[in-house]
Amino acid sequence: MIVYPNCKINIGLKVLNKRKDGFHNLESVFLPVAWHDALEIIENKTKKAPKVTLSTSGLTIAGSETSNLCVKAYQLINKDYELPPIKLHLHKTIPMGAGLGGGSSDGTFTLKLLNQIFDLKLTSTQLSKYAVQLGSDCPFFLKNTPCFASGRGEKLKKIALKLTGTHIVIVYPNIHINTTAAFNNIIRTDYTFQLSNLSDLNMHDWRNNINNDFEGYAFEQFPKLQKIKEQLYQNGAIYASMSGSGSAIFGLFDSKIKIPKGWNQYAIFQVIL
Repeated sequence: MIVYPNCKINIGLKVLNKRKDGFHNLESVFLPVAWHDALEIIENKTKKAPKVTLSTSGLTIAGSETSNLCVKAYQLINKDYELPPIKLHLHKTIPMGAGLGGGSSDGTFTLKLLNQIFDLKLTSTQLSKYAVQLGSDCPFFLKNTPCFASGRGEKLKKIALKLTGTHIVIVYPNIHINTTAAFNNIIRTDYTFQLSNLSDLNMHDWRNNINNDFEGYAFEQFPKLQKIKEQLYQNGAIYASMSGSGSAIFGLFDSKIKIPKGWNQYAIFQVIL
């Protein structure tokens, strides 16, 4: 069975404080975007087969097989339900280390697919408890609808954000930003707008009211990112921002845009929301 895990973007990201457990409290709005990986799971009926085997294609995935969130998702459920051995194949198109949540989506979709294939009858609450063990933003991909996120990012409240017909351009310049360094060097922006009220704010007013606290550090370290954001505005973006802790930069437009010259070395995705 094959499913297609999607990515997300962050509209605004405010880091509030560091928690005693080492994580940070934050506020953001998560928006699903139809940039997809492909994930296939089949039961492995080979005699004495290992519990899980992972094969991949598309973008190269860093790290060992045991560190992959799809494998970790299988292991989490297997502890409680003794699943049969499986073959898992992941075709990767969503860039990693981009702030788009592609890995989190892959792991969460693995949970959902295992529940479906093996008829485990797990409730959304049970799946969410597994998902949060994989990563703070994993529970979002169970809802996969615009949400105000708080806590570590796992506390979610659906919001009526209507962006139908809006064009999004995502630019990934193949820059890796260390997440730990990003959190340790946050340059907080001074804005008072409550992201939980985003659906009440006209998109044309987002530029002056919504910021990502990770941009200051990221733009200091990698000026190219700030230039991409400026170019998105120059080409007519209503709103542009870095997603998550980076380094993907997205722009929201009224219509499809012509990709600027010189961007051919970047990974670029454009779609209508």
